[in-house]
Amino acid sequence: MFASQKERDEFQAIPKVELHRHLEGSLRLQTMIEIARKHGITIPISVPRFSRLVQVQNEDNLTFANFLSKFNTLRMFYRSPDVIERITHEAIEDAAHDNVRYLELRFAPVALSRAERFPLNDVMEWVCESTKAAAQKFGVTVRLIASVNRHESIELAEQVVWLSINRREKGIVAIDLTGNETDFPAKPFLPLFNEARQAGLKITMHAGEWGGPQNVREAIELFCADRIGHGVHVIDDPSTTALARERAIPFEVCLTSNYQTGATKALTEHPAPSMLDAGLNVTINTDDPSISQITLGSEYRVAIEDLKIPRAILKKCILAGAQAAFLPENDKKIMVDALKKELYK
Repeated sequence: MFASQKERDEFQAIPKVELHRHLEGSLRLQTMIEIARKHGITIPISVPRFSRLVQVQNEDNLTFANFLSKFNTLRMFYRSPDVIERITHEAIEDAAHDNVRYLELRFAPVALSRAERFPLNDVMEWVCESTKAAAQKFGVTVRLIASVNRHESIELAEQVVWLSINRREKGIVAIDLTGNETDFPAKPFLPLFNEARQAGLKITMHAGEWGGPQNVREAIELFCADRIGHGVHVIDDPSTTALARERAIPFEVCLTSNYQTGATKALTEHPAPSMLDAGLNVTINTDDPSISQITLGSEYRVAIEDLKIPRAILKKCILAGAQAAFLPENDKKIMVDALKKELYK
């Protein structure tokens, strides 16, 4: 069911918190077309045909392999410092337009560096500087999470972690483990993530998205993750559900993305309501708004209209996101108090 303009405006107006948004999945379609023209990247002349390469379509086979294939095309576009700075700026501008008050934007330095073999140090600097400028311009509080991919080498991950530690004062607050959890184990990254934590970075991990609840348990018990990315299969095992509930682990749930990747068979069958009924700490996020052709506002609409999550519970999810933010406690309290005033006025 399509939302009316009034409904879109209503959901856009809600003050929001976003904990799980990938920079590489946030590129505007028109921006990519302009980059292609400027840098001589061959793309289909037809915009709809090009869109099929970088955005999920209704006719697509909804699997994680198809979803991840979009990133293979997207990696062609990171051709210059100006491009990386532009896409970072636009991602934050789009979040601001959707009334996102606090954004944790995660980015994969290795992915951004690959097309032109940029030094990782330079890429991370470009993202940090562009984030600072855009956050000030658009009035959004933004923190950065550096992602490392399960299928890439420990040596590359080590570089990203140590460069992140050296940029804590520039807004990098956490490390994320992402990628194909079905074929690539997390455990080889454990010593590195322990080092990151000891150096003051927070830990979030993609787990229980395409893999089973055992991956969520591993993230909680072995990695001591502060938050879980997606984690929808936690509900498949009562003991893991109980563990997550007892630890009050925040879950960064992404409704449409979980459907498009095949993590859940139908959007209306998404386990978010069951997770909430089980007392789990659920936050709602976009994941990759451009790839999924969504906004956080439209995800709030899905939560209310398609999943029948009561508005009162949605407000609690928004506040849960603020309380799970990787911010100092005093800053979190200020944000939570401000959101409560708006949400319950």
